[in-house]
This record gives sequence, structure tokens and C-alpha cells, in this order.
Amino acid sequence: MDFEHISVLLNETIDGLKIKEDGIYVDGTLGGGGHSREIAKRLKKGKLIGIDQDLRALEKAREVLKDFEDRVILVHDNYANLDRVLEGLQIDKVDGILLDLGVSSHQLDQGDRGFSHNKDAPLDMRMDETSSFSAWDLVNKYSEKELERVIWDYGEERWARRIAKFIVEERKEKPIDTTLELVSIVKKAIPKDLRREGHHPAKKTFQGIRIEVNGELDVLKDSIPKMVKLLNTGARLAIITFHSLEDRIVKDSFKELYKDCICPPNLPLCVCDKVREIKIITRKPIVASKEEVDSNPRSRSAKLRIGEKLGVLNVKGGE
Repeated sequence: MDFEHISVLLNETIDGLKIKEDGIYVDGTLGGGGHSREIAKRLKKGKLIGIDQDLRALEKAREVLKDFEDRVILVHDNYANLDRVLEGLQIDKVDGILLDLGVSSHQLDQGDRGFSHNKDAPLDMRMDETSSFSAWDLVNKYSEKELERVIWDYGEERWARRIAKFIVEERKEKPIDTTLELVSIVKKAIPKDLRREGHHPAKKTFQGIRIEVNGELDVLKDSIPKMVKLLNTGARLAIITFHSLEDRIVKDSFKELYKDCICPPNLPLCVCDKVREIKIITRKPIVASKEEVDSNPRSRSAKLRIGEKLGVLNVKGGE
């Protein structure tokens, strides 16, 4: 299978996870298996659980990880269901979790997946191809207001209202079936002399639609606190993001988990039961070096944040 993928911030992520040879680790976004392979190399008695909702990614990862079959468990699921996955494997806690978010190079390169605005393909964008909801459903069935919300909120596209209007007008004539049909509509909606130089005019619209189709931001926001609860004391959660919306969620979630009081500031004493759950290892996100960006341009927007699970002694009146 042709599956070209270069793992971003590989060394920084592996170092950040502080891998123990007898630990249990989770790669919640297995992808091409690059990060997982480096984790598996460092295990002896430990286990790696690789999760991906993309069956094609799992197939490729099985090839990449074939030398480590004795220490790797592959699961077709969404990392949002990690608690259920671990319960099924009779595992209570793990020693590290990795998420490498966003769309993979492979998904963009596969012509039939519909992720790329540069390739003509059916409107799809499903990371999990067993899902019944695709980009075609969104583009052809969402109301104008719903389309505007998706393109504005998740694509951060300032022309969202106009693009939504043009989509609705166009689909009155016939359904919008392909990626390049959608690209053509976006180009009509954004005046040529006002497009940002060096940026594809449909990039943000495609981002917004993809995020909505796969529920990416809601899944991330809901999953971070749950994943921290599944970590052993001293274990780490490492998350690589590729755009500001994802990074903001990770940053804000880590801040919330770091708080040891959420009482109103006017109270003289703390009366809440909030306990600090993590130590933030990366006060500022780790970004790719110039050398990595030169060799892998996709890494340019990558940001790595790491949090470490605190122990049970970190309670009010304790440590």
C-alpha cells in the first residue's frame, strides 16, 4: 500500500513521553505508525496500544509494526473511546498517551478520500470510512446558516457567509458531488483580488468541513480530561496540533487541569474540591526546527504540548 508519512516532531515527542521499557503506552492517532514504531522499539515487557478510526491507516501500521507484534495491540476505534478500549483489554491505567492530530499526509494524498482541495474526488472527508455522514451530506444538506457556522468557526474563513450563500445557490441546480466542484464555488465566492497570496482559497473551507464531518474539536475537548484520569502517576500526555483551534483547546484544557482552586476570587478561603491533576511540562509549545521544516513542510504549523499526571498526594492540605 502506498502510504507515505513523515512523523512530525518525532524525537521531541518520544523524549517527552519518558518511555519505560515495561510501560503501557497509547498512540491514539496511529496514522502511518511512525511514532508508534519508535515507542515499540523502546519496549521490552511493555505494551503499545495503537488506535485509529481509519482502517487503511491500521493496515499500513500493521506492516510498519510487524517486527513488534509481541508488544503491539492495534484497535479500530476513535481515541474518544479510550476508556472503553482499555476496559476491553483489562487495563486500568497507562504510562503515556500520544495524539498526533489532524489529517495525515496519506489521507490528503489518497485521491478517493476527498480531503485535498487539489485533487478531484468525491466529497467524502471521513476519517472513519464506516461512518454514514460525509462531506457530501454536509455540503448538500446543511442550511445556509449551518454552513456559515462550520466555515467560520472551524475554518476561520472570513468569507464564510458569502461562501455558504454560493454553495446553497449552486446546489439548487444540482448536488455538489466533488471536491473540485466545491473549490470552484469557493473561488467564485471570494473575489480574486482579495484572496491571500500563497494560500489556496478553498483551504480554510475544506478545513472547516473536515473538522465538522469528523467531530474533531468536540472529541478533543471531551477526551483530554478523560485521558488524564487514565494515566498513572508521573505518566505523560503528549499532543501534537496543526492549527490554532486545536492548540487553543489543548492549552486551555491543560490550564484547567493545572488549577487547584476554582472558587470565586472574593472568597477568603477555598471551599471547592478542585485538585490539581497535571504539571504542565511545556509552558510554551515545542515547535519544529528549521531543519525539520525544510525537510517536511507539514511540520511548519505543528505544536507539541505535554502534561504530566500528578500523584494522589497533590490534594488540598497535602503536597
